[in-house]
Amino acid sequence: MDTVVVYVHGLWMSGVESIGLRRYLARALPCDARIFPYASLSAGSEGHARALAGYLRGVSAATLHLVGHSLGGAVILKYFELGHTPPAPGRVVLLGSPVRGSVAARRFAGLPFGRALLGPAAREELLPSRERRWQGDRDLGVIAGSRAVGLGRLLGSWPGPGDGTVLVEETRVAGARATLELPVGHTGFLFSRQVARQTMIFLRDGRFESP
Repeated sequence: MDTVVVYVHGLWMSGVESIGLRRYLARALPCDARIFPYASLSAGSEGHARALAGYLRGVSAATLHLVGHSLGGAVILKYFELGHTPPAPGRVVLLGSPVRGSVAARRFAGLPFGRALLGPAAREELLPSRERRWQGDRDLGVIAGSRAVGLGRLLGSWPGPGDGTVLVEETRVAGARATLELPVGHTGFLFSRQVARQTMIFLRDGRFESP
């Protein structure tokens, strides 16, 4: 296949839940839409990023795109921050990724066993509050959700617009080519045709379409 999309899943997930998104991209681009399989609780973010680098070195494609949901987007950013470069040109889309830290994760970490349940990568990426600047050599698109339906709503008052788990402001990356807000909850990213379509448009054209 000339074009490959590699999907990087979020915390406590396997990637299988992205089947609808991947099927849409496979038909619409067209492409071979694959999962990067990693155990989100097994290592720190650098370990996951290095594993992603090893996985991508084995991908043969003329065009190689990356799509990350939630923690998966932070793993993709870490991959580029460590100086890795995919073996083929392409674009990157982040879906509801709390790349500047997460209020919800900090609240969850305060619960009994909360820090252990987050795992090392989520503790490193989600608990600190930080600014993030895009350091990749390709177009980056960021989609945030604005329908507050998610785990974060169970952990206290919601301090701003977001998808119920991740605030819109927590998804912002300086240097991104384009950003977009869509009315989806955090898990809803994976089941929204609108999200799938906008992801496809950005991977194809380097822009989002006005919703």
